[in-house]
Amino acid sequence: MLPETKKIVPAERILNLPPYVFAELDVWKEEALANGINYIDLGMGNHDGATPAPIVDAAVKSLYEAKNHGYPSFKGKKEFREAISQWMKKRYDVEVCPELEVQTLLGAKEGLAHLAMAYTNPGDINIVPDPYYPVHSRGTWLANGEIYHIKLEEKNNFLPDLDSIPEDVARRAKIFFINYPNNPTSAIAPVEYLEKLVAYCKKYGILLCSDLAYGEICFDGYRPPSIFSIPCAKDIAIEFHTFSKTFNMAGWRIGFAVGNKEYIHALYTLKTNVDYGTSSICQEAAIAALNVDRPHIDAIVNKYQQRRDLLVDGFKKLGWNVSTPKATMYLWLKVPTGFDSKSWCKMVLNTAGIVFTPGMAFGEHSDGYFRVSLVQPEEKLLEALSRLEKAGIRYA
Repeated sequence: MLPETKKIVPAERILNLPPYVFAELDVWKEEALANGINYIDLGMGNHDGATPAPIVDAAVKSLYEAKNHGYPSFKGKKEFREAISQWMKKRYDVEVCPELEVQTLLGAKEGLAHLAMAYTNPGDINIVPDPYYPVHSRGTWLANGEIYHIKLEEKNNFLPDLDSIPEDVARRAKIFFINYPNNPTSAIAPVEYLEKLVAYCKKYGILLCSDLAYGEICFDGYRPPSIFSIPCAKDIAIEFHTFSKTFNMAGWRIGFAVGNKEYIHALYTLKTNVDYGTSSICQEAAIAALNVDRPHIDAIVNKYQQRRDLLVDGFKKLGWNVSTPKATMYLWLKVPTGFDSKSWCKMVLNTAGIVFTPGMAFGEHSDGYFRVSLVQPEEKLLEALSRLEKAGIRYA
């Protein structure tokens, strides 16, 4: 038995983490079902389509190969790393060494958290634009580091105002996380801005971490650049990619990081101590994905573009001033006057049976907004707009 005075509790780094709002959304949805509300879920960014058949076929074939039943390589299969290198050249015209500058991951989220742990000492500062994808801050907090949240504002096209960062923060900063195209705001970063950001990080000796999760979910001819399209960026940068969005592979849990060999090696070193690499079967599927015929990707992207157009038009009719995003699978809209994001989203769920994500899920500077995910068929989106109209829910 334990002494009466002793209580076993989690580490403070766990206890001090902010609530994960997506878990709370699950509770809201359970309550809605219990109350007879047949909701339409536009909250989570969870794709509703299947992985393209050639990718699935490659995975099924690999299941029957005994060599794929053992522990995988920590770095990833040579064939997979070579496919990544070839894809980076074809897609971004960026040279990546498959031996030294590629690390396979159990999804980009895992890699982003592990990068922070690999480079953050207790008390170090990392810079994270707010609003942000939660793991961009969580990894630092789990490493007992500190976060400087730089507010993203509409007047700046949701790009970080580098001049607003205090000099002492810039000098102490270890990592600067960015995510463009951006979740949740759908903002994009022009090449000219990325050039300025690379110069800033070089000036202060900051590791620039680019999360390019939505590099292929882009519309109207827009193609976002890799951070390595900027001259000399490889000196101070690492970039993360995921198969989740581009190939409808969220459940496969596979991604990769590319960049400076020193940063890749640090990530590799941490991973060798905490996991055993990416499933060989998923790697075979990912190789097929990187070589899949373009129409398979276009079909996924075109679906999101059609949904974007439908919802942009619908929300405009309901009074919202909506800009048409050039990328991602989200709309980022203002909460009507008189509500915070959480109370408003809960009211919409209980009144109209529609799930949105409150902006406060993405940081302290995000409470005046909510996120709409383009993750339902068009008929469901039309029904959602109809429900909002019938319930008298408009922007005012």
